[in-house]
Amino acid sequence: MYDSSYTRRVAIAMALYGIGFEHRAWSVGRDFDRIREYNPLGRAPTLVLDDGEVLTESAMMLDYLDDLVGPDRALMPATGRDRRDAQRLIALATGAIDKAILIALERIFRPVEQHSQAWLTRCRVQVEGALGELEKACVARGEAPWLVGDAMTHADIAVACYTTHLREAIPLDLAPWPALRAHVDRCEALEVFRRHYSPFSAPTPQATPA
Repeated sequence: MYDSSYTRRVAIAMALYGIGFEHRAWSVGRDFDRIREYNPLGRAPTLVLDDGEVLTESAMMLDYLDDLVGPDRALMPATGRDRRDAQRLIALATGAIDKAILIALERIFRPVEQHSQAWLTRCRVQVEGALGELEKACVARGEAPWLVGDAMTHADIAVACYTTHLREAIPLDLAPWPALRAHVDRCEALEVFRRHYSPFSAPTPQATPA
């Protein structure tokens, strides 16, 4: 489903590349077994190519898509400082959403009395540390519309999708990071982002067979 930021970033890239696809809005909670028919991990996104090959990691999917459209159209800078900067920002945003998901899952799948406050605090510190670095990157860009170079890259897509996801899933007020919030809001206002979006829907824990 498009409440998965991993799924969104792939769908947005495919739309920007003009690559048509069929989207099955399956929940990793409700439709876990259906997803596992294609991906043994039962994770989203899962991309089934026309020839039946299955890709099971969003970064791998984007690498495949970039290779498919070629370096002149790819949303990742080909080399040099711009490429490293884009990769750094994607890594920060990925780290933040990974920790945010752990916070959300602790709340969803474990009763309150079993929550580890030490663990939740550690994850929150990591999320906020990453957001602080992304804030610095947004401030450094000033009035530039994009995070790297003169055009949208995978860094813009990842930062927007992941930040929206964690803002809704934890949930988290972005007021302490105004430049980041402004950048995310600008991206989310674009039609391609609006079209590939749904509000966060917490997975429903499924009973495990005895």
